[in-house]
Amino acid sequence: MRSTEHEVIVVGGGPTGLTLAGELALAGVDVAVVERRADHRLPESRASGLHARTMEMFDQRGIADRFLRDGQRSTGAVFGTIGVDIGDLPTRHNYLVGLWQNRIESVLADWVTELDVPVHTGCEVAGYSQDEVGVVVELSDGTRSAARYLIGCDGGRSRIRRCAGIDFTGWDPTFSCLVAEAEVDEVPPWATALRRRSGPAEARLVVVEAARRSGEPTVADLREALVAEHGTDYGVRNPTWISRFGDTSRQAVSYRDRRVLLAGDAAHVHAPVSGQGLNLGVQDAMNLGWKLAQVVRGVSSEALLDSYGSERHPVAARVLRHTMAQGALLRQDERTRALRDITAELLSLYEPRQRVGAMISGLDIRYDVGSGHPLMGRRIPDVEVMTPEGPRRVFSLLHRARPVLLNLGGPGFDPSPWGHRVQVTDGEYHGEWELPVLGTVSAAKTILIRPDGYVAWAGNDTGAGLADAVTRWFGDR
Repeated sequence: MRSTEHEVIVVGGGPTGLTLAGELALAGVDVAVVERRADHRLPESRASGLHARTMEMFDQRGIADRFLRDGQRSTGAVFGTIGVDIGDLPTRHNYLVGLWQNRIESVLADWVTELDVPVHTGCEVAGYSQDEVGVVVELSDGTRSAARYLIGCDGGRSRIRRCAGIDFTGWDPTFSCLVAEAEVDEVPPWATALRRRSGPAEARLVVVEAARRSGEPTVADLREALVAEHGTDYGVRNPTWISRFGDTSRQAVSYRDRRVLLAGDAAHVHAPVSGQGLNLGVQDAMNLGWKLAQVVRGVSSEALLDSYGSERHPVAARVLRHTMAQGALLRQDERTRALRDITAELLSLYEPRQRVGAMISGLDIRYDVGSGHPLMGRRIPDVEVMTPEGPRRVFSLLHRARPVLLNLGGPGFDPSPWGHRVQVTDGEYHGEWELPVLGTVSAAKTILIRPDGYVAWAGNDTGAGLADAVTRWFGDR
């Protein structure tokens, strides 16, 4: 990568960075991705699933089927080690998609390639400087790249976060686990069998270590941990990869330092229980992408970027809390087993199961966009509306990553004040709206939907409330 200029540089080519790059490209922003790996497509599996809200967001962009093509659907979420059935949550995607991270990244990489986003591999950021007009990024090969904004999506050890001097506060680990993919004499009944090539059996193994450790793990560490917990090492050998993780829980105190922003693991890390990390990062990207695009294009002022942190910081803080609770349930002493049994009983009841299932899946998120209709601040349900062109699912209206003003009020609606800022769609919908946890709510005749699928305003008139919402979120020009 030689001396270049872009409107936005995204550091990190994982799921968060690729999703953000795709969102910016859809909005017409000149964005480039810088990835330290020589090949940004992971050789190992890593994380293993997509939750319901993440799948809804990919559906909003018309790419959900790409993940479903190879993924395995399951209605069984997990809280700690306790199964939580989400099959009756009110969404078209009331399941998890079992798909390894390397495949998720491959799908996203193909998507951003279609959108003509350059991905520069084998490049590390050595440092950067910023002023009131932009950021100059120093790369490890001695070259420079300038941009108006720099986004750190470079993981828990984020160099961008450290260079920005943003504190990463929280809690140190209380235990350590090993995760590995390796050959085994027999696949343990609790492990995931891999079918990537012929020959010896392969499995994905996760095991809690008897004593907390740090540093680079070895196959000897893996054998020792397996014997301690299961009485056998299952003949494990020839690992493709081994990693050690714990229940470290940390969050950046701020997601923004002027023209530098953080997303994904650069902004928050936690125990990888219930598959939260990858999904949380993708949803960060969906929240930030359209806002940053509007600022870059001059549609909105920089003040809009403050809403990224104010909306996403509390979401991640709650994930840290409930993943710490799940980590506590993983301990093997008798008191914890008693607590786990009681928690399992509670989660077998309808209302607790619905609440926890919606929380893990990301379906219960509500942003503070103001008071009014119960839809406000929540994700729009993907109902089918009858438009002049025929029936359309609401999510299909969001494929272009533009805000949508959905008019369900019939004749007399005047779109002229809004048409140049939002996509106006007339339609009919008869019935109530069903939301996770809340249940059914009354219909609204006018609904303003943000590009990330959250309702900015809903009501039965087009008065000052709607005008204020359009101006607040989508500019005044």
